[in-house]
Amino acid sequence: MSSAVSDRLPTFPWDKLEPYKKTAAAHPDGIVDLSVGTPVDPVPDLIQKALIDAADSPGYPTVWGTPALRDAITGWLERRLGAREVTHRHVLPIVGSKELVAWLPTQLGLGPDDRVAFPRLAYPTYEVGARLARAQYEVYDDPTTLDPTNLRLLWLNSPSNPTGRVLSKAELTRIVAWARRHGVLVLSDECYLELGWEADPVSVLHPDVNGGSYEGVVAVHSLSKRSNLAGYRAAFLAGDPAVLGPLLEIRKHGGMMTSAPTQAAVVAALGDDVHVREQRERYAARRTLLREALLSHGFRIEHSEASLYLWATRDESCWATVADLAARGILVAPGDFYGEAGERFVRVALTATDERVRAAVERL
Repeated sequence: MSSAVSDRLPTFPWDKLEPYKKTAAAHPDGIVDLSVGTPVDPVPDLIQKALIDAADSPGYPTVWGTPALRDAITGWLERRLGAREVTHRHVLPIVGSKELVAWLPTQLGLGPDDRVAFPRLAYPTYEVGARLARAQYEVYDDPTTLDPTNLRLLWLNSPSNPTGRVLSKAELTRIVAWARRHGVLVLSDECYLELGWEADPVSVLHPDVNGGSYEGVVAVHSLSKRSNLAGYRAAFLAGDPAVLGPLLEIRKHGGMMTSAPTQAAVVAALGDDVHVREQRERYAARRTLLREALLSHGFRIEHSEASLYLWATRDESCWATVADLAARGILVAPGDFYGEAGERFVRVALTATDERVRAAVERL
């Protein structure tokens, strides 16, 4: 029976990269892995301390999280995103954002008669989630051109993974208004929102976008990138209580609870903006070095005004680019992992140490 579920899924894309990883690893000075956007910098001390202080947690945590956690989330939403009148009913902790993306269509009760839409270039797990629910799925350039019939879930992703493109406030406002007219639930993946470089990303939770109402709108946020907490699996949803309330009940039955020490760590992380600024500065410096090196090496970079990636091309097959860079000991992600429209691009992550970034720059 398990094979029947796995048969619904595409080949895990990262497995295709293994031969190129071996080539890059054979470089005399070692591999520079710019393929996966996994944090490499230390977890800030105040977050580690909060985790350690909560280590003696023998009882079960709650799915909804502690009141302190919900307070921390609502406070951050208002302080950082400009959201208004956010209560505990408007938030829901989750066990990392990927888990939510993969299982949300199933938890919403979607099935073969329902449709899920996501950007033409997108994080592969949006498609995986639709497949797991046996729902139909399609890609878009402009979601307002979609046929809304049976369209139950519309994924937005700004800043985008992989392209770093940012949707303007006007674009978000137009899309939310269209979705509401047609009764389509908007899920906005905003995990890179605090990493804007040449643009200032805006949340769908901002009143200028949603008109002061959270009806039909939910945002997904993660602490993996902004606080180096990928290993903690710390994220949350915020938005329409009519959506989050039933999800909370489902997740109670499923035991989808964030560990108590992690909840304490999130409280500390959301209450401190200093470590976020420091991490942004690290990524900004790496971005400048890698961007200049890629441009000098003959690449063209598109979008990339935010997030942790440079979306680069030499107008050749992405796999030819991957092979060439692997021969230099540099591993990047092929663009077709994110859709056919990426077949001539590669995604270059900023998530390597300063020393490894300098090595990549020297090789380029």
